[in-house]
Amino acid sequence: MLIGEVARRSGVSVRMLRHYDAVGLLRPTGRTVGGYREYSPDDVRRLLHVEGLRTLGLSLAQVGEALRDPGFDPSGLVADLVRATEQRLERERELLARLHTVDATGAGTWTEVVDVVGLLRALGSPAAGRRQQAALAAADGPALPAELLARSVLAESDPHVAGALRWALRSALERAGDPDAAAAAALAAGLGSDDPAVRRRAVDALADAAPVPSATAALLDALADPEPRVRRRAATAAGRAGAGDAVPELVAMVRAGDDDVEAAEILAALSRADPSVAGRVLDALTGGLDRTDPATRIRVAQALVELPGPGPQEVLRRLAEDADRTVALVAGTFVGRRA
Repeated sequence: MLIGEVARRSGVSVRMLRHYDAVGLLRPTGRTVGGYREYSPDDVRRLLHVEGLRTLGLSLAQVGEALRDPGFDPSGLVADLVRATEQRLERERELLARLHTVDATGAGTWTEVVDVVGLLRALGSPAAGRRQQAALAAADGPALPAELLARSVLAESDPHVAGALRWALRSALERAGDPDAAAAAALAAGLGSDDPAVRRRAVDALADAAPVPSATAALLDALADPEPRVRRRAATAAGRAGAGDAVPELVAMVRAGDDDVEAAEILAALSRADPSVAGRVLDALTGGLDRTDPATRIRVAQALVELPGPGPQEVLRRLAEDADRTVALVAGTFVGRRA
């Protein structure tokens, strides 16, 4: 079979067949009287083996080594190919993500494209200072997608850089009016992380984004987080956004003395905004109060001062007669203040 026919039947170009011959990978068994290459059936079978191995990503040298040694063990080479392919795919995914990011910014000139690419490179820098500068620039410069900034916040371990990224994210969300679905999903995914540090970064970012509706909705999910700091941050942010579902955690904060002053202020604001919430707050604050320690009763008395309606005044009068002298003095002072 002459070289032209082999090329037509195999799909391998004449030029490549000649190259295989030159490097010793596939030399035709014979030659015609005129000197043309002539391939035997065994040559064609070897060609099929060569092409099959090349589709796995083997170099010509590796193909030659495999075909020369009948006892060649492919397992090690295949494992190397798997790793190399995974690395190449990762590089391709990173490139694709960068292209999507540039496209999402709506950069209309090559100068704008270069600016965006520069920011992306800086955000990936190993130097925290450079990442922070890039985050600050992103807040006022090219409009990077909120999803990218959300992912960057979750991955950032340096607190100063994370703060700058949250600022940039908030700016992006304010420009959009509400987080797009991808950004909200990224932060919600952070709340589901097994790493408490990632969940803390997620709730901090969502708190900075509140009262954007979708951010507040995600914060309410964080009220069930097993870590107290995440729950407290979610409760204060959701409460400031007007979410009554934050009341139980805010009350728990008051009674436990964890950021109790801030929690009491938010409970008062929620109570003034909605009378039905006011009743829930009062019941939660005062339930089982006589079984608590004096410090807890004092904190509850302090929280009751700002609550609307006659109910808090009645509780304060009872506390003014408390068996603990300090509790009674504090509550009595507050009774006079509310009168």
